[in-house]
Order: sequence, then structure tokens, then C-alpha cells
Amino acid sequence: MWADEAALDATQRRLDEWEASLADRAQRARALSARVSTLTGTAHNIDRSVEVTVDSAGHVVDLRLDERIRQQSAAHTARQVLATTRAAQADLLRRITTATTETLGDDDPAGPALLDSYRHLTGQDAPDADR
Repeated sequence: MWADEAALDATQRRLDEWEASLADRAQRARALSARVSTLTGTAHNIDRSVEVTVDSAGHVVDLRLDERIRQQSAAHTARQVLATTRAAQADLLRRITTATTETLGDDDPAGPALLDSYRHLTGQDAPDADR
């Protein structure tokens, strides 16, 4: 079937290299998944009366309100909580970006795809996400 043994050997080497590459990518993906699952994002408003922490999925896991918020309207506090939550999600995205780059490198196409999914998950891809 093969014209010569050299061609067969070259094909086998390419297949072995491809298999090793896939195994390496799978290992890096597992490492990134484990690393990302432990990440959180945290932010506070300007006067530090509101602090929000989100987990690796962008969900609020901690909300701290200073007693000073009692001196403002509930609507104002709600706006601050929402804005601070978006900032915490942006912090999470920055941390995930760093972890992705450090784990996968800049040239792995899985990196941008993962980051796009996190942008969407956290709403950071929305046109007004920089509020």
C-alpha cells in the first residue's frame, strides 16, 4: 500500500505528533478548568459603601453594605449594587483572561472562544457593559 517505508514512517511520526499535541491541549484544558473554577471577581463602589464578589460563573456570592447606605435612597443603593456587580464581573473576566493566557498561551484558538463565552455569561459583551 505504501510506496516505501520512509513514507510510512513519516506518516506515523505525524500521527504521533498530532496525538501528543491533542493530549497536551487536553491537559492544559483540564488545568485551566481547575484554575478558573476557583476564581472570583471583587469590586467596590467609589466610596466603598458597596462591595460585591462574584464566583467563577459570575454569580454574586458576597455582598457587603456599609451602614452609610442607610443615608441614601433604596433606588440609589440598588443602582450602586448593580454597577458594582458589573465591575466585579469585569474583574472576574480580567482574572480569567490572565489565567487563560498563562495556561493556554496566546496562540491557542480555544482561549478567545472561552473568553467570548465568559464575556457573554457575565454580560460584558453588551454594548453598555462599560457603565
